[in-house]
Amino acid sequence: MGKFINREEAWELLCEYTKSAALRTHALAVEAAMLHFAALEGLTGAEAEKWGVVGLLHDFDYEKFPDEHCVKSAELLREHGLDEEYIHAVCSHGFGICTDVEPANKMEKVLYTIDELTGLINAACLLRPSRSVLDLELKSVKKKFKDLNFAAGVNREIIQKGCAMLGADLDEIITQTIAGMRARAEALGLKGNL
Repeated sequence: MGKFINREEAWELLCEYTKSAALRTHALAVEAAMLHFAALEGLTGAEAEKWGVVGLLHDFDYEKFPDEHCVKSAELLREHGLDEEYIHAVCSHGFGICTDVEPANKMEKVLYTIDELTGLINAACLLRPSRSVLDLELKSVKKKFKDLNFAAGVNREIIQKGCAMLGADLDEIITQTIAGMRARAEALGLKGNL
């Protein structure tokens, strides 16, 4: 059995491999959403922290190894002695894109679903007069979701597949992801002028 990693250690690992401010902020957004969904599951303490850590580390190999994304993650996390639970979870977010590791549990399915969605929400915030997530509403995100020219790099199909995996409604997933990002608005640079 490998070791479990706390938030501080995960942040250090992320920063070791990721220098881009944008990629670090994306990691923080995914972490914020994952912690929110963990709380919705009634998780606290180390169990909730695990969800956050997985969110924080999900793309940690991307900047240095974009062509080996997820494959390199597994290798590096094993080198660092991490437990297979983290490795499977981190790799599963690339299911059908860069890995055949399928999301198996609730944590992995949430990560798979909200990864791309946090990017769409972030982009939607930056176009608002307030430049903030604090006054962002579901209907605004839904409108942007339907406009395939907006944040064209965001794979809407993955978000929809993730909702199906979770047996969850897209509106609910968007609403809860916004809520998670609101809780960390300042750290995400999404407090805007509010």
